[in-house]
Amino acid sequence: MKLYQTRANENENLNSVEFSEALLNPSSGHGGLYAPIELPKLDQKFFNQASELSYEQMALEIIKKFGFDLDMSVFERAVKRYKKFDKPNEPVEVKKIAENLYINELYHGPTRAFKDMALQPFGVILSELAKSRRENYLIMCATSGDTGPATLETFSDMDNIQVVCLYPKDGTSEVQRLQMVNAAAKNLKVIGINGNFDDAQRALKTLLASGNFKGALKELGVSLSAANSVNFGRILFQIIYHIYAYVYLLKAGALKEDNSFDIIVPSGNFGNALGAYYAKKMGAKIGKIKIVSNANNILTEFFTKGVYDLRGKSLIKTISPAMDILISSNVERLLFDRFGAVRTKHLMQNLAQNGFYELKGSELKALKEDFEADFCSDETCEKFIKEQTQKGIVIDPHTATCFKMSSDLTCPTVITSTAHWVKFAPSMFKACKNKELVDEKEGLEILAGEFKDIVPKSIKSLFVTKSTHNDIVNQDEIESKILDWIRR
Repeated sequence: MKLYQTRANENENLNSVEFSEALLNPSSGHGGLYAPIELPKLDQKFFNQASELSYEQMALEIIKKFGFDLDMSVFERAVKRYKKFDKPNEPVEVKKIAENLYINELYHGPTRAFKDMALQPFGVILSELAKSRRENYLIMCATSGDTGPATLETFSDMDNIQVVCLYPKDGTSEVQRLQMVNAAAKNLKVIGINGNFDDAQRALKTLLASGNFKGALKELGVSLSAANSVNFGRILFQIIYHIYAYVYLLKAGALKEDNSFDIIVPSGNFGNALGAYYAKKMGAKIGKIKIVSNANNILTEFFTKGVYDLRGKSLIKTISPAMDILISSNVERLLFDRFGAVRTKHLMQNLAQNGFYELKGSELKALKEDFEADFCSDETCEKFIKEQTQKGIVIDPHTATCFKMSSDLTCPTVITSTAHWVKFAPSMFKACKNKELVDEKEGLEILAGEFKDIVPKSIKSLFVTKSTHNDIVNQDEIESKILDWIRR
């Protein structure tokens, strides 16, 4: 199976590449991405048999059906990374929390966020590819809080790999920031930027497309790739945990074979929701994929009105910082899947040149077959956190937004829970105790006691570790800062 460029001119033949090539060089023609044209189909027999498999075994069976150009032994080594999770044989935990309502906990990995589900195996694959080619790679990522720590952790001390992580200096939680600036491996570089996540992501995409930057790297014997969800290698592993949710509901008897369930996803960059969409196309009986945003409700406007409009908008800082995003990269793959490469290029060019695009009525109607959307204010998010903790259900400020779409359920519904509460102590403290947190380390212990939970050692240690990375730069300084570090 090959992956195709998402943007094209009229009458242009679509360029296709092998999976390994898309991993190493994730940018395609006309500034687009790579995406599948067709996906493997899973029948009911597969889902019934999958209920007898471990998560790791199920993941390998799904990957095998894609028929990618990598040997399955590489994927086998990759999914062994799930042994590092809280429960080595169960990296994902699905729990029933109310009538018709389940929560899919995806944050039991080493950095306590759902990004570990994709980045832990992804890191192994990329490193194996680099070694097999006897090449050195610079892996870049831009983060709104969770991708950065997960990328740094998975590539720490990996052979043939160097990593540069860009983060907005005031745009992450303190725990997320400490997870990055304390990363000590010599192959890792963390750079704070003056700006927000969209600025960081824009800088990443600019460098990925820059011939001058790639040329300078080549002179140093280094090639360029990315760990953000612009890389399809990330999306592959995000498909799997949505399929697992379906298998779980079947096995638990919560869902009959001929019935469907809904998924609620807190969404910023849309990769998590795209994984659910692909899982549905592959055969998981998902009804609606419900997208919840925070005050940066660009996706709500898109899925309800068919307009993607950046004009006059500026990023709003919220208590769910990983969703503080206005430019959702993975919407492009959805456009490509539904409307083709020519239409996608037209729409994305309009966004770049004019700051907006608008779907036709028929196009919006087509998207509404699969998607619904809403947004959640900080005040409402805090209310949901407090209400749920009083019931013994502890949720972080991203997962909490999902409760905006969790009432009046007519079928089993799965909330996609994206992060552990310990990464957002000030927001949790304010929501639960209605006062500001003064000492984050102390506040974590207070909350853990009230929640009957523990603060993981990996989080506690952040507050007593000396930071390694202290650079804060303007966007026009990023390229030179990276090249100076590689030349060191």
